[in-house]
Amino acid sequence: MKDYRKLIVWQKAHRLVLAVYKETSSFPREEKYLLTDQIRRASMSVPTNIAEGCGKFTQKDFAKYLQDAFGSAQEVEYLNFLSLELGYQKSNVYQKLDKDVNEIKAMLIGLLQKIRKDI
Repeated sequence: MKDYRKLIVWQKAHRLVLAVYKETSSFPREEKYLLTDQIRRASMSVPTNIAEGCGKFTQKDFAKYLQDAFGSAQEVEYLNFLSLELGYQKSNVYQKLDKDVNEIKAMLIGLLQKIRKDI
């Protein structure tokens, strides 16, 4: 078992969740149970899967949860783009979130490669 809070990738993913919540608070009311809910759940899933994986006893299990976190990060990336295309986000907000999510994805790939090498 690992302390997920010490992982830089978890820290960045947590900050991404906070940013997504802040930015989606201004989305149209009719999107509350659609896009707003979906992007929030997807963003929350990234650090949640990292944390859950840290609670597993094998590296193989940990890698599975990191893979799930990566999939959720992919989802956030698309939903962020959709938010831009629908006019719910400004370009500078989109670019910042996109940069952040891609940095997290790169970190997850690196961590996955390291763990799989040790399996």
